Amino acid sequence: MKRKLRKLETSIIFILKMSLYAILFFIFYIMYAQKNRQLYNVSRTSVIVIVSCLIMGYMFSNIYGRYDIGKRKSKPIVNSIFLTILFTNIVGMLALSVMNTNTQNNHVFELEQPFLIIPITAIQYIVILIYVYGGNALYFKLYDPEKCIIITSSQRSLNEIIRGIKKYKLQYSIKRAVDYRNENLKQYIKENDTVFIYDVPVQERTDIIEYCYQNMKNVYFNPSMHDVVERNTKHIILDDVSLFGNFSKGLTLEQRILKRAFDIVISVVALAVTSPILLVAAICIKLEDGGKVIFKQNRATRYGRIFSVYKLRTMKEDVENYSVVEDDVRVTKVGKILRKYRIDEIPQFCNVLKGEMSVVGPRPEMLANIFSYTSEFPEFEYRLRVKAGITGNAQIAGKYNTSPRDKLILDLIYIEEYSFWLDIKLIFQTITVLLKKDSTEAFKKEDEMKFEEYDSVDVQEQ
Repeated sequence: MKRKLRKLETSIIFILKMSLYAILFFIFYIMYAQKNRQLYNVSRTSVIVIVSCLIMGYMFSNIYGRYDIGKRKSKPIVNSIFLTILFTNIVGMLALSVMNTNTQNNHVFELEQPFLIIPITAIQYIVILIYVYGGNALYFKLYDPEKCIIITSSQRSLNEIIRGIKKYKLQYSIKRAVDYRNENLKQYIKENDTVFIYDVPVQERTDIIEYCYQNMKNVYFNPSMHDVVERNTKHIILDDVSLFGNFSKGLTLEQRILKRAFDIVISVVALAVTSPILLVAAICIKLEDGGKVIFKQNRATRYGRIFSVYKLRTMKEDVENYSVVEDDVRVTKVGKILRKYRIDEIPQFCNVLKGEMSVVGPRPEMLANIFSYTSEFPEFEYRLRVKAGITGNAQIAGKYNTSPRDKLILDLIYIEEYSFWLDIKLIFQTITVLLKKDSTEAFKKEDEMKFEEYDSVDVQEQ
């Protein structure tokens, strides 16, 4: 029975996905149609509302993610679909409000039953929970975790990759971890379904990937600088010769002007909207220990220029400055809350208005970290080709304690693939950071392990 259902995996997931989106849409549409009977007929109002919802649903699902059960954990999928449907509901309600502004309904524009969004979204959320958790339960009942082997180069690299894989126990079952120089490597690969390659030299990694392809094994590998450049190449044919071309010219003048104007507008709006939050936070900081509200620290931005970044103070005054670790005694009680919800970073919009930062860009690292990371990864200086940003690829996809190498790759991908649409997409995705409990997870002392050569290990004993 399981085998037959596995053959229908694509069809089953497609049916679940389409039925979910159809139900979510009809919940919105039917509840608004109770007092807007024209929605039951073929009219300009019904067409405009339906088209608006379809377009917005498609756009926001591209931003937040789709119903990809079996690939992601249930909670991130729920959050993705919930945010998509929330924004789609709001746009649908606005479209209906505009269409109802006429001589027969509202003579002036007014929102059409704005509070109806609350029960609609609540019902939709319950449906999303059922479909996501039920869908993942069905998927993992049909499929056992893939047998995995980790191929890496050091104990430290193993610690970095295994931390991520172990969070997906239903998808992956780690059977072995080996050094890429192990003489029995090919035999170990054959014994498993999926291969994770992490921190392996490019040439050796290429050989392993080709062997995995030859033996039809799933393979995941961490990208290098070469891979980031290749992602942004274009296929060029010179006469009958195929080439991939990369054109690293940075942002055009038009892109810089548009990005700067966008930064100013977003910063002014953000500071105006969050001013009450800033006021309450400032009072709480002052009441706790009577110290300064604003914390300034030198950071580097475009071309390595040094500037003072503004943040709400989250640590005790006059303490040693280094990256936050788990259970850090330097962080104040108020500071823990400010850091958890990223409220401490709101004053950075002032840096944006001054032209020192951008809304979207690589995170402004501490100077000591830049020197340290650059000595280990010379490519780290490429991050300074653009202004530092409040949000960005690394801030959204990564965490506070994400390894410098992984942050670097995320930042370089943003720089190489920059577009105005990408900035908009990342700004909307920033909301998801507030929904991730571990987004501000600090560095753990045990993460800093000494380099050790090893041959093969039973990962379960690590």
